[in-house]
Amino acid sequence: MQLVHDLVVHVPGFRGAYDSHVFRQGGVLPHVFFWDVVQGTVHSYLAEGAEPDWRRTLDFLEERCGRGDTGVDEVIVTSFLGDLPSPQEPGHGIVGHLGPVLAARFGRMRPQG
Repeated sequence: MQLVHDLVVHVPGFRGAYDSHVFRQGGVLPHVFFWDVVQGTVHSYLAEGAEPDWRRTLDFLEERCGRGDTGVDEVIVTSFLGDLPSPQEPGHGIVGHLGPVLAARFGRMRPQG
């Protein structure tokens, strides 16, 4: 899917995860790959300065989620927002840094956080 390829170009810190994913899966499975995106993004948030840059990732996803592409939105909402840490888990504070589009979708999906 183009979303995954564009993400890796925009946030090069995901290149290793992408290469490993393609090798293991025999191609790109966006919903599966986004588990690695969530893990890398939350890790970067918790370990300031770590790659891949969580701010660039959130900015990219915010921009893409605002375009109205149903397939892209499904991957981002289901496999990124849906897998962000719960309020009792480390890294939940990243939710406070979601842009307006992502925050609105997150709020509809998980009103309790």
